[in-house]
Amino acid sequence: MKLEAALFNWLQIRLVADARPEDRAALDTVVFFEQILTEDHGLTRFEVAGSDDTMMHVRYEKDGRSKLQLFPREDAMQLLADIDSNPKYN
Repeated sequence: MKLEAALFNWLQIRLVADARPEDRAALDTVVFFEQILTEDHGLTRFEVAGSDDTMMHVRYEKDGRSKLQLFPREDAMQLLADIDSNPKYN
């Protein structure tokens, strides 16, 4: 999995886990993507650094260098919206 895809997947499930702290599956999936980011891509730090009206900001550190990746806010929030709109998960 490419770094950008792994960061995006981590971001989406991190947003779900933050909004639904009782959702054990979401928390387990966060851990799964954190392992991918650290073990496969060598990231030493990553976090949701902020957002604005259109973008979500993920800051990460690799090889001692800090980088910033932006993702469309609507895309990042889509998984949470899908889960929230499905009565099976509420």
